[in-house]
Amino acid sequence: MKPVYSVLGLIVLSAAGMAQTVQVPSMALPPSTLLSPEARTMMAREQVISPPDFAGDIGAARAFWGRYNDDRLKEMNARFRTDTLRESMGGVSVDTVTPKGAIPARNSARVLINVHGGAFQWGSGSGALVEAIPIAATMGIKVVTVDYRLAPEHRYPAASQDVAAVYAALLKQYRPENIGIYGCSAGGVISAQTVAWLHEKGMPRPGALGTFCGTGAAFQGDSVYLSEPLTHGKAMPLAPPTTALANPYMDGVPVTDPAAYPLSHDDVMAAFPPVLQLAGSRDFAASILTWQHRRLTALGIHSELQIFDGLGHAFFVWPDMPESLEAYRLIAAFFDRHLGDKP
Repeated sequence: MKPVYSVLGLIVLSAAGMAQTVQVPSMALPPSTLLSPEARTMMAREQVISPPDFAGDIGAARAFWGRYNDDRLKEMNARFRTDTLRESMGGVSVDTVTPKGAIPARNSARVLINVHGGAFQWGSGSGALVEAIPIAATMGIKVVTVDYRLAPEHRYPAASQDVAAVYAALLKQYRPENIGIYGCSAGGVISAQTVAWLHEKGMPRPGALGTFCGTGAAFQGDSVYLSEPLTHGKAMPLAPPTTALANPYMDGVPVTDPAAYPLSHDDVMAAFPPVLQLAGSRDFAASILTWQHRRLTALGIHSELQIFDGLGHAFFVWPDMPESLEAYRLIAAFFDRHLGDKP
C-alpha cells in the first residue's frame, strides 16, 4: 500500500500590514511521483517507527535512537565493506573508517571528518558509523567520525572544541586543503559552527564543507511548518520558528555569537570553503539550506545545493534505495573536486 499523509494545519504569519495567515485545507498527500520503488518502501517502513514521548528522559531517548541506528548500521554493513578502528585524536575519541583494501593513491593524502547527527544529544557509535561508512566506501577515503561531547551534560561550544581538536591532530598529517568536514542534522550545524570556530581561532580553513539537513543557523522557513505534516501526517505547528536553536546544547547562547550562528555573519561566511548543502524536499531543514546556499553564492563562495524531492530528514541513513546511493556519490564527487584546492 502506498503511504498517504493527511495534512491539516495553519501557517501563522500575520502581522499588521504584512502577509496574513493562510488556512491550509485538509488533504491527502501521496508519495512523490519522482521516488523510486525502494524509496516508497523505505517511507512505509519509517512511518511505522514512532518515537514515544520521552518526557525528558535522555536515557530512554538515547536507547530508542541507539536501536534505530543499530538497525541502519546492519544495513550499511550488508552493503559496504569497510574497516573501523576506535582510537583517540587530540584527546577526543573517534572511529576511523577506511574502505576494505588499499585507499586509492588519489585519496592517500586526503581525509574527511564526520560530525554525526542526533539532536546534539545522541548518535554516538552506530549513528556516527552510519554516516561515515557509505562515504568511506563510495569515495575510497579515510573518514574520521568524532565522538563529541553531548548535551544535556555539555553545552556549546563543547562539540566545536572536540571537532577542532581532531582537526588540529589531523593537521599534523594532512594539509588543511586536503581535509573535508561534513555532518548531518545536528552534525551539519556543528560542522558549520566548527568552521566558524576555526576561523575565530585563526586556524587554517579546511578544504571543503558539507552541511546536510542542518546548517549554521536555527531551522526556519516554510519547511519547519510543513515537514511533520508532509512526512508523518501530524498537525502543522502553530508557533513560528525562532532565530535560536531550541536545544539544551544551545541554551543561553546569543544569536549574535558569530561562531554559534555563522549564517547571520557575512564576514564569517565569507571565509568558508566550498560548501555542499543536501536534504530532502520534505525535510524541516530544507528552507534554511536554500537560504544558506543563496547567502554563500552572494558572498562569492562556491556553493552547491542538492534537494531530493519527496524525501524527509536524513533520508540517506537508509542505504537500500537509489536516492541514498546517489547522495553518497554526490557527496564523494563534491569532496573529490574540492579537496586539494588551496585557499
